[in-house]
Amino acid sequence: MDILAARRSLGRRFRWLWTSYAVSAYGSGLGFGALPLIAVLVLDASPIEVSMLAAMGPAVGALIALPLGPWVEFRRKRPVMVAMDVIRFAAMVSIPIAYAVGWLGFVQLLVVSAVVAAAKIAFNAASGAYLKSIVRQENLLVANARFESTNWSSIAVGPPLGGAAIGVFGPVVTVVADALSYLFSALALSAIRDRDEEPPHVGAPGMRGGQLFDGWRHLFTHPGLRALYLNQLIVSGLIMATEPLLAVLLLRELGFAPWQYGLAFAAPCLGGLIGSRLASRMVARYGRDRILRVVGTLRAVWLIGLVFIQPGPVGLVTVIGVELAIIISMSLYNPVLATYRLEHTPEELVARTLSAWSIGTGAAIALLSTLGGAIAALTSARTAIAVAGLLILASPLLLPRREGSRPGQSTGSELITQTGMKSR
Repeated sequence: MDILAARRSLGRRFRWLWTSYAVSAYGSGLGFGALPLIAVLVLDASPIEVSMLAAMGPAVGALIALPLGPWVEFRRKRPVMVAMDVIRFAAMVSIPIAYAVGWLGFVQLLVVSAVVAAAKIAFNAASGAYLKSIVRQENLLVANARFESTNWSSIAVGPPLGGAAIGVFGPVVTVVADALSYLFSALALSAIRDRDEEPPHVGAPGMRGGQLFDGWRHLFTHPGLRALYLNQLIVSGLIMATEPLLAVLLLRELGFAPWQYGLAFAAPCLGGLIGSRLASRMVARYGRDRILRVVGTLRAVWLIGLVFIQPGPVGLVTVIGVELAIIISMSLYNPVLATYRLEHTPEELVARTLSAWSIGTGAAIALLSTLGGAIAALTSARTAIAVAGLLILASPLLLPRREGSRPGQSTGSELITQTGMKSR
């Protein structure tokens, strides 16, 4: 993989797939946190109701998505992606419609959150399998790095613009933007005129119960994927668990202004552009397995730095610096991990493996976020962040230890063909 890999053309179908992802990513960036905000501003929801919305919607969505893995596996992937985008559009656009006629309620927000979460898991599973079918194996890292770069740029730009739009146009404007982004994403996918390849076992009879767990079975029987999966559950869960704790620490305990809080989260996301652009050349120079070990370790060491945040400008610089280091590490690591998953999962298991990965990651985030909130309630937000920062330091012990590829060595035909696109 050479230095010019980032500029490599991956074909018309990938360009439309990337366009679809970019449109929906920026729409989601604009709508980031919109449902809890509507719950508070429009429905006067209590703190426990807001917590329920944050936890129950994705949890129920994951349960709904469980049987969708095999269903996606045995169908053509592009129509599935279009269908999931249309479902998400319909669910999201129901909110401004209900708001306009005065029928909006908290239960509707819960239902929309669950439907969108389930559709997202199914979409990502289908898109991972589709990506593997349209991009040559030696280009998968380049493709995943482009997705990663788009993801972080949308997070850097979307929430500040969304917050400004809410201030000017009202609480549901970003929901409208998010809904429309799914519709435009579906249109971009529909612009791919080529017929999809036949799905595996297209003529197979009805779904067997065991197929629900084939993704987890593959993850836990493949030594490399098992180690990476368990590591990802812990790291993602602990990092995401600190987000609400950090909000409490900055806004309530340290007295940061809302704009400072927004800056502390938006500015470091630009580091995602750095890490994702470095991924191809770093793998070419040092080898995939070394990057997974070294950068996988680095992304775990920075979290403890959030414990030392103090009031004032120095504290703001501290949180931006720590978040920047975490995001650069994550954005370099994620596309390499995503490519490894695709290379190490057979085509007939990609969708189920990606569904299992997403469901497990979501469950870990929900569980560890709940535990973090409980610790913060008993002690303080800073103490809960310290516990997370200490626990995550043990996560590199789960990373694979065996060297499988050298700098400049292809990871193509030598590898067992077995994984899927990252869980977004």
